[in-house]
Amino acid sequence: MIGATLDRRIDGGGIAVSEFLDDYFARQLERAASHGDDYVRLWVAARDGAAGGKRIRPELVLAAHAAFAGGSTAEAVRLASAFELLHTAFLMHDDVIDHDLVRRGAPNVAGRFALDGVGRGLPVDRANDYGEASAILAGDLLIAGALRVVAELETPRQVRASLLEIVDECVFLAAAGEHADVRHAGAAPGERDILAMIENKTASYSFSAPLQAGAVLGGASAASVARLGEIGRHLGVAFQLRDDVLGVFGSATVTGKSSLSDLREGKETLLVAYARVHPDWDRAAAGFGSPELDDAGATGLRRAIESSGARDRVERLIDARCAAAVDSIGAAGLPHDLQESLTMTARTCTERAR
Repeated sequence: MIGATLDRRIDGGGIAVSEFLDDYFARQLERAASHGDDYVRLWVAARDGAAGGKRIRPELVLAAHAAFAGGSTAEAVRLASAFELLHTAFLMHDDVIDHDLVRRGAPNVAGRFALDGVGRGLPVDRANDYGEASAILAGDLLIAGALRVVAELETPRQVRASLLEIVDECVFLAAAGEHADVRHAGAAPGERDILAMIENKTASYSFSAPLQAGAVLGGASAASVARLGEIGRHLGVAFQLRDDVLGVFGSATVTGKSSLSDLREGKETLLVAYARVHPDWDRAAAGFGSPELDDAGATGLRRAIESSGARDRVERLIDARCAAAVDSIGAAGLPHDLQESLTMTARTCTERAR
């Protein structure tokens, strides 16, 4: 697991992030109480959506900050927590776009409110609309919350402005990448378009921005911040390509997500782009993108991806991106602890199962 490879010498960093988030959601729930039980339930669902997970982004912030500042601070914990709020918001919106009702093996925000709607007698389609609207609103609240946390950091004005610029840019890029991902549906995009989408949608906010933000708060030079952006892009692409492989070939009990959803959605991953040019794909592709795709149809698609050589090609690209990250880390002149942690993280991109 990638999160397990990051610097654990940041005393209590992960615990402090959890404590900050607990306090943050407690304050929001107290505010929500005056607006009725439904609004309280929305914030409860948002809080629960932020629980669990690998906490990769906060750990990247804390590792980069500690490397340049010589240790962790309360402001670093707040900044790290802001990235977890942002990540949670993006997951909520992503689930709406993908029409997923489950996240990490349990009903997500949309799923919880859809079940609530069914329980109140709504038709299933109306209940699903209610669930998706609730998830959109919860995500919006957390994006605004993340920006406010950063804006209230007790740092010099110029540092705070730089941090807000990093967060704003990664939101901008994530939206562009998500929009491209939706546009690609049924459009048979090529390798270049898919990799550009991944860099925007995932690599920026998941790796580059947390590393750069932590480094900026820690007083790193502009050159180091720029190099961390490049390292983050390589790591982020490798991470997302691994996610795409797990989305088709992974175990739902391990990943917490159905291995049918990407295939039912017709998600245009690099696996599909590579497989599409092979005759085996044509014989199995009828179910791709169909909400009615069953296990037998999914098995046929997986076999076509395997026999076309697409899975092997993606695995080789993951290896290449991880190797490029390791090379960039070695050439960046980073503090030793950060260099060591990021190198280990890069080398485990090929091994994770969730």
